[in-house]
Amino acid sequence: MLRILIVDDNLSMRKVLAALFTSAGHEVVGAFADGNGIEELIRQTAPDLVCLDYHMPGRDGLTILKVIQAEMPQIDVVFMTASSESDIEEKAADAGASGFIRKPFSQAQIIDELRAVEETRTTVNQAGAVPPGEVRVRRRGTAVIADDNGSVRLVLKGLLEACGLQVVQSVATGGEAILAAKNHQPRILCLDINMPVMGGLEALPQIVEASPQTAVIMVTGCADKMLVAQSAGLGAVGYIIKPLRPAYVENFIRKLLGA
Repeated sequence: MLRILIVDDNLSMRKVLAALFTSAGHEVVGAFADGNGIEELIRQTAPDLVCLDYHMPGRDGLTILKVIQAEMPQIDVVFMTASSESDIEEKAADAGASGFIRKPFSQAQIIDELRAVEETRTTVNQAGAVPPGEVRVRRRGTAVIADDNGSVRLVLKGLLEACGLQVVQSVATGGEAILAAKNHQPRILCLDINMPVMGGLEALPQIVEASPQTAVIMVTGCADKMLVAQSAGLGAVGYIIKPLRPAYVENFIRKLLGA
């Protein structure tokens, strides 16, 4: 069961979502028409997940999403929009959205998206619940995570540790990723493409030079063929698409590790 906060300026949509989530066994802890004061509302209601509309009065959903993920990265956000912007899904994923829904949507679509988010949350929590000193899976080396979004770092850490990797450092910029690669020489480095100061593509050649045995995996909200080809040409071994899903990430990592 998830504790869900709904933020949408459409009253009918709030009512439909609240009824749908409740019937699916979740608890709706609040339903609000805009994002004004959302930080305090989240602290008061303590949701596991925020169902967040894009176009609203005042701050738009993308701005609110970035605030939530910067201050409360442990909270999942499902981003909803009727926008025809071609890159809005990529922007939401890069900002840390755990799920994405285009309006209009069916009941099955939103419930399936919640189920996927809940599955990811469960996998990450189980990985983090291992007591210190206890190892549930055979250690298969070390890993570094480079992503400017706190929630993505948390999820990736859980998924990598579920695959037997020890995450030795998580960083937020390309420059920090280069230093981490040099210092730790990790078996795997997950590298976000879009980061401030220095992005993943700019940092990638220097990471490969600093730690040639490290398998670098690009993390992106966009699977553009030219971007993928460019990453491969600079030394990346593959890519993971946001929002992160346990089955996809774990299958990719285990194949890479030869497990």
